[in-house]
Amino acid sequence: MMVAEEENLKDRLLKSIAVCRKELDTLCKELQLDPFEEEEESTILQLEKDLRTRLEVMLKQKRERKQELKTLQERDQDLCDLLCMTPYSIDSNSVPSLEELDGFRRHLAALAAEKGRRREEFVSVKRQIILCMEELDHVPDTSFERDVVCEDEDAFCLSMENIAALKELLQQLEARRALNEAVCGELRSRIVELWDRLQVPAEEREAFATYMTGSRAKTRKALQFEVDRLEELKLQNMKTVIEAIRAELATYWDKCFYGTEQRQAFAPYYEEDCTEALLQLHDTEVGRVKHYYETHKELFEAVQKWEENWRLFLELERKATDPSRFANRGGNLLKEEKQRAKLQKTLPKLEEELKVRIEAWEREHEEAFLVNGQQFMEYVSEQWQLHRLEKEREKQERQLKKSRQIEEEMLYGSAPRTPSKRRVLGANTPGKVRKLNATSWATPNSTLRSAFGGTLFHSPVSRPPPSGGKLGQPARTPSRVAVKPPRTAHAERNKENMSQLNGTTLSGGCTPTAPAQRNYSINSVASTYSEFARELSKASKSDTSSRILNSTTTNLHL
Repeated sequence: MMVAEEENLKDRLLKSIAVCRKELDTLCKELQLDPFEEEEESTILQLEKDLRTRLEVMLKQKRERKQELKTLQERDQDLCDLLCMTPYSIDSNSVPSLEELDGFRRHLAALAAEKGRRREEFVSVKRQIILCMEELDHVPDTSFERDVVCEDEDAFCLSMENIAALKELLQQLEARRALNEAVCGELRSRIVELWDRLQVPAEEREAFATYMTGSRAKTRKALQFEVDRLEELKLQNMKTVIEAIRAELATYWDKCFYGTEQRQAFAPYYEEDCTEALLQLHDTEVGRVKHYYETHKELFEAVQKWEENWRLFLELERKATDPSRFANRGGNLLKEEKQRAKLQKTLPKLEEELKVRIEAWEREHEEAFLVNGQQFMEYVSEQWQLHRLEKEREKQERQLKKSRQIEEEMLYGSAPRTPSKRRVLGANTPGKVRKLNATSWATPNSTLRSAFGGTLFHSPVSRPPPSGGKLGQPARTPSRVAVKPPRTAHAERNKENMSQLNGTTLSGGCTPTAPAQRNYSINSVASTYSEFARELSKASKSDTSSRILNSTTTNLHL
């Protein structure tokens, strides 16, 4: 009985082992695993237990892989629906391998990243679209625009087609906004021009300042309305407007360095019959010259820079010849000299650079570049030549003035260059009298100064004997003065000099060309010492000079 039961148990175990082995082989193939290896020298009971345990583990792996595959497919479907993409290709009936599951996970990670990128792009573009619509006062009128602006962001399909359509919508709105901004800018420029031409007061301009920024539809309408109003006002004030536009045209002519012939070529500028047609011609000409200036603005600004430096150089040259510049303080003279030296180096460099640029411009446009009706280098050469001629003319004037001054000094003597110091009047002490008497004889040709600040010169006298010049001794005068009769020629000259000495004190008339007059001083109107003494006696009667000249007169009469 026991043997039979053991045999039955053995048969059941063997059948179980066979079934487990078969299922294990199938699972290994499905899970793409290596075949199960049985342990050697194990009993039937142990082998059956090992196989059954291994089978349960592999069945669990199969269920887990199938469940993960299902989860991944659900996520994939959601992402594909949102991104409008094809689901990931994988057999859902078979058991996925570990490599397949890993590849699926990587695919889903890439889809998630693409979703984030597209969503970020969608949100950014949507924000810009809303701003453009607000600036244009545009209301969404298509289903796509409503889906973008009104619907929930999570409900929007982030397909490539929708993203492309979204970008296209933004481009259209931006183009409309740019066009609107350009139109508003033109309208504002036109408004400012009309304001200037019509001389609209500042209060009225400030009242309209609200519409001078922005490009909304209502702003554009307000700007257009203002332009229409000003255009109508312009027709009512035609003469004022034409004068204003002519001033603007003259400004652009100056900026473009137009010469007289170029300006006279526009004949309507000189017509007096103010009509709308004339105004239109002026508008057209201003637009043409303005465009010409803006196109070649850099070249005109370079010429203007040379012109400004040239004017500054001429101003510094003029100051360099002004004698009053030496009275300036604060180092201005040194600064001006440095600046003038710098300009002398800078101007030729600017001229050379402009020459190269103008030559290139002339080759490109096949026409001459004119400055005040001349080619630039001819204009520059003419300016330098005029400057040299002006300097030569000033030099000749200075020489002529100097020669005339020399002639006058030869005839009438030279006037003192600087005012002499005045001496404070006061009572003469005996010491001062003695000192004055001594010094009056010690230097025969010395100079006396009157109380009025004038300069008096002694006539030549013979020196006193050496004993009369001792210190502390009063000066002695000769008891008898020999008087020589004046010569006829000298007497005539004295009369002429006396007529010129009323109120003006001149220095001696001695000049290098007249050595015969070398010893004649201001009081040389008398050719002898006695006449000189009489003149001093007359001068001593004056109250202002009595204290200075009394001692001299007393000594002369001793």
